[in-house]
Amino acid sequence: DFPIDILLALNESENDLKKRIKITLAIQLYKLKKLTIGKASQISGMSRLEFEKELSKNKISISNLSEADVLEDIEKLK
Repeated sequence: DFPIDILLALNESENDLKKRIKITLAIQLYKLKKLTIGKASQISGMSRLEFEKELSKNKISISNLSEADVLEDIEKLK
């Protein structure tokens, strides 16, 4: 539980703050490649599509492929 003065300072309900913390944690773990996008969406409490939208809103790629990976795949397809 969060102290009431923290909630008042943030102008958030406890539930809203907990939700925001879960989303932030999920995004960070995904960025660090500790979790897949599916597992991170589970932690966030969002559907995968909602989580992908949240990543996009925060300018975070939903693909872990590097440019080199994509170019290598293109060469394999030729």
